[in-house]
Amino acid sequence: MSERVRCFGNGKGKEFYAKYHDKEWGVPVFDDRHLFEMLTLEGAQAGLSWETILKRRDGYKKLFHDFNVEKVAKMSDMDLEAILKDPSVIRNRLKIFSVRQNAKVFLEIQKEFGSFSKYLWGFVDNQRIINHWKSLSDIPTRSPLSDKISKDLKKRGMKFVGTTIIYAYLQAVGLVDDHILSCHIRQNEHVLKD
Repeated sequence: MSERVRCFGNGKGKEFYAKYHDKEWGVPVFDDRHLFEMLTLEGAQAGLSWETILKRRDGYKKLFHDFNVEKVAKMSDMDLEAILKDPSVIRNRLKIFSVRQNAKVFLEIQKEFGSFSKYLWGFVDNQRIINHWKSLSDIPTRSPLSDKISKDLKKRGMKFVGTTIIYAYLQAVGLVDDHILSCHIRQNEHVLKD
């Protein structure tokens, strides 16, 4: 793995991060369960490194019902308080309680649009944004698109969905492809089929 040029995830002990880069980051996601998972993890990441969150991904998966949005929306305060005692996740009260709130809003969006995927991909007319950055330092932390989606999600009542979080989310679920030009993923792209 280490001989490949990557945007991130190279180096000893980073194999899990390289795998995430190679198999998930920038790959279009249309499955609502996975979209909810990534929204939850990106919110948890605020102020921390993505590596920190990836290392705790299994903890979030276990404690939040494999990201079953209906089950998460029904979690009690007592359920969330118990999660705050579990070291397998980031034990931040606002972040933990936001997962349930976001699940409730997520369900409302599903009801309104048929799926969260339709809602989200509607912002880009179902067309990925493929950028052509030369280096990681060229990649922005926000965009007019992330501003727009963040504003709408906040208006609907979601938490931990600021524009920087949403830009990272858009990268994670493939609405935005920010693989740098020298990255082996970009080098091997011929025709992207969604």
